[in-house]
Amino acid sequence: MQLDHLPARRRALILNHVRLTGAASIQELAEATGVSISTVRRDLEALAAQGYLARTHGGALIGQAPAATFEPADGVAARSAQPQKTAIGREAAKRVMPGASVVADAGTTVQEAVPLTLITNGLDVAALTRSAPAIVTLVVGGTLRTGSSVLTGEPGLGFLGGLHADLCLLGAHAVSNGQVTETSLEGAAVKRAMHRAARGTILLIDSSKFRYPAFSTVCDVSELDEIITDDGIDAVTLAGLRERGVPVTVVSAGT
Repeated sequence: MQLDHLPARRRALILNHVRLTGAASIQELAEATGVSISTVRRDLEALAAQGYLARTHGGALIGQAPAATFEPADGVAARSAQPQKTAIGREAAKRVMPGASVVADAGTTVQEAVPLTLITNGLDVAALTRSAPAIVTLVVGGTLRTGSSVLTGEPGLGFLGGLHADLCLLGAHAVSNGQVTETSLEGAAVKRAMHRAARGTILLIDSSKFRYPAFSTVCDVSELDEIITDDGIDAVTLAGLRERGVPVTVVSAGT
């Protein structure tokens, strides 16, 4: 089947299914993804080796929280929770006024909301505008991280320090205890610089990211102007965010 030729997409589907159910058998995952049992078995071994889940006899389950510096591969991250990210991105696009200057990081959710003027450290995000002549795109400089399309460090940090943008659309690896966090010092530094370069910041984050903290803090949620997430967020987490004074917009992945 076609999915056999798309390992990143296939593994993202498997991971999403296990996250939703807590645990799943190989047979169940084969039926859910439409691929063979042997393919699912290989994918589970690969996902377990990378720290995404724990293998069990005949299936898999969500294991212990990975290390704070754990970062998913680009292909899996881009395809995880895709309906939720699309809905979040569409809602965020409503906040972008015509002619606005927008700083957007390399998060996969941010890629769903493309403004008229874009400043980004994500080569994949910038590539989305290549067929849109009305969009002016500036890519900040920096060092390309191995296996990714993300630029970090100088000269990007210095460039961002001199900007005064209208809006920042920010993604993050995790939100917990009122803190927005990232897996690396370099990644967190770029996100902080983007946040400071804009008059307002909206965090775009799917509900699976409300979990254990990552390695480095970007900012407190109270510094944000809005959080846009999906309806998978639990009531306790949602209430906690609103108690901190940050507006939270919840969208349905089915819209």
